[in-house]
Amino acid sequence: MYLSVKETAEYLSCSESYVKTLIQEKKIRALYDGTDYMINKEQFTTHMKQMEKYKELMEEVRSEPIPEDIDIKDED
Repeated sequence: MYLSVKETAEYLSCSESYVKTLIQEKKIRALYDGTDYMINKEQFTTHMKQMEKYKELMEEVRSEPIPEDIDIKDED
């Protein structure tokens, strides 16, 4: 599915000028149909899935308990 610049800006919650800047910097792949840029929505879906996996991994790492250090001696 292809989105216009305006639809992409709404989808990403940013301005249209920012989307155009990303296209010009080649950070977003887009097709020019003679009047407007058309952006494939799937490139964002893949990115969002990767970000979700990364967040899950980070949560897993953060929730892992810190192992007790075997070198610590109780001096009571």
